[in-house]
Amino acid sequence: MILTDSRILEEMEKKTILIVPYRREDLGSNSYDVHLGKWLARYNDAVLDAKKHNTISHFEIPDEGFVLQPSEFYLGVTEEYTETHAHVPFLEGKSSTGRLGIDIHATAGKGDVGFCGHWTLEISCKQPVRIYKGMPIGQLIYFPIEGEIAVPYNKKGNAKYSGQPDRPVESMMWKNAF
Repeated sequence: MILTDSRILEEMEKKTILIVPYRREDLGSNSYDVHLGKWLARYNDAVLDAKKHNTISHFEIPDEGFVLQPSEFYLGVTEEYTETHAHVPFLEGKSSTGRLGIDIHATAGKGDVGFCGHWTLEISCKQPVRIYKGMPIGQLIYFPIEGEIAVPYNKKGNAKYSGQPDRPVESMMWKNAF
């Protein structure tokens, strides 16, 4: 089951869902539209190493937009800061974004109960496309949970992405033991 617009509003009243900034016109029948923040990033090295801390360089999207290239991988961020304390949030691309050939996540579309922060986007594209800060980029949908959460994500000692800032965050795979 997915929360409807009225249930999302109820949960916002109860403070189990927080979206900042919140705009009523972005609330769909069963989702909330999120927008591209002003920061993008690229990895500094051409070859990434899963056991190494791969660093990124941030840059601001200019007012005239920025052209994504199919041969490049970008990290972006949502303009919106979100908190989800009693539901599982999923971030999916909007159909309008997909129809421009833009993918907003490689694998990380599901959040955890207790996620608090801006969503880092794993952006790739099929052909060159100009994007703009503030453009609608995706939609959040919320699933109810079954049972009690023992430790929410924002309380886990090993939560690598809790409290994400308004800039893209690189992979923290290197913090795993393998």
